[in-house]
Amino acid sequence: MVWAQEVEYPVIVVPTGTGSYTFPEGYQTPWENIAITVTEKMSPNLFVLHGSKGLDRAHPDASGGRAMALFGPDGVLLVDTENRQVADKTLAAIRSFTDGPIKVLVNTHIHGDHTGANAFFANQGALIFAQDNLRLDMINPRRPDGQPAPALDMAAVPVVTYRYDPTAPGEPAVTLNMNGETVDFIPMMPSHTAGDTVVRFRNANVIYIEDFYRNFGYPFAAQTSGGSIKGMIEAIDLFQTMAGPDTWLIPGHGTLIHREDLLPYRAMLVDILAKVTALRDEGQSLEQVLAANLTAPYEQTTQGDTQQSKDRFITAVYDEVKDFPPIVNGRRAMPTHP
Repeated sequence: MVWAQEVEYPVIVVPTGTGSYTFPEGYQTPWENIAITVTEKMSPNLFVLHGSKGLDRAHPDASGGRAMALFGPDGVLLVDTENRQVADKTLAAIRSFTDGPIKVLVNTHIHGDHTGANAFFANQGALIFAQDNLRLDMINPRRPDGQPAPALDMAAVPVVTYRYDPTAPGEPAVTLNMNGETVDFIPMMPSHTAGDTVVRFRNANVIYIEDFYRNFGYPFAAQTSGGSIKGMIEAIDLFQTMAGPDTWLIPGHGTLIHREDLLPYRAMLVDILAKVTALRDEGQSLEQVLAANLTAPYEQTTQGDTQQSKDRFITAVYDEVKDFPPIVNGRRAMPTHP
């Protein structure tokens, strides 16, 4: 008798892109060429979906942000939705492994590569969960830059909301039992945005950690949506207790990691925060701080380290260390720079 070999998870189906990507001036993402496929399998019924590499200028390592699908007799629980332009392809990828009804959708943060197809999946029957700060940011009639926002399809707006409790960090706001899994929606302190949620799958020992960490490009605190560099450091510290040494952490972009992989990222955040604080205390302008090339020690170990990514990171730190605006309705009124 031949026994079937037990599958060891995760199964990496499509490796994340690495290296340097360049695009010509005026390049537009060819959405018609973007494929959405299963890129990782975290358990027999917990799959990760992601887009093509090398085509999306915003996310060349793999188009869009990761989505996850837990499937089985209780239907489908979906974490994030990818971009609006590939909604039908995301659904087709899900239908390649299950024909179950899509019942639950949780948004990890506001950005369009994670919420862009909300309305599409709500129309498929999904009930949308998210932090209340995400909902407030989404329904704001103006963009973070103050310009009028495009008309919002109200089907995209989360229906079930919850808030981060600073007295109980790491505690789930919602726990669902579906398809043999126990799934926790855990609201986070303002880190990547003010409306972040991480999603823990207890039995698979997996946590989707969204975008407060990335290993493709430099850190991105979306401050206009309430993000914070210091909050990212707090989030990393929380994960040292929330995750075990063997827990797989799934970022929205980049490669899968364990909790110890967060520590060099934390050290970089702390180092850059201290250096920018010192330079700003000396009265140096943003232009002078950018010219200091503070990220130089990290360039050899940071994939996708474009000038835009570096400047965005340093500018965020510069803006945070002095007169940092408070969060109001999921946003911060950040200064603009020429």
